[in-house]
Amino acid sequence: MQQDLNILQVDNLSKYFGGLAAVSNCSLKIRKGSITGVIGPN
Repeated sequence: MQQDLNILQVDNLSKYFGGLAAVSNCSLKIRKGSITGVIGPN
């Protein structure tokens, strides 16, 4: 039996502020033991 090593999975995430799309259709998987950062213009 294979274990699922993903501790977080996001599919098709979008976030809008008024008419501005800050994030559009973002998908990601974070695996157990990894170091992950999400950066942007701010």
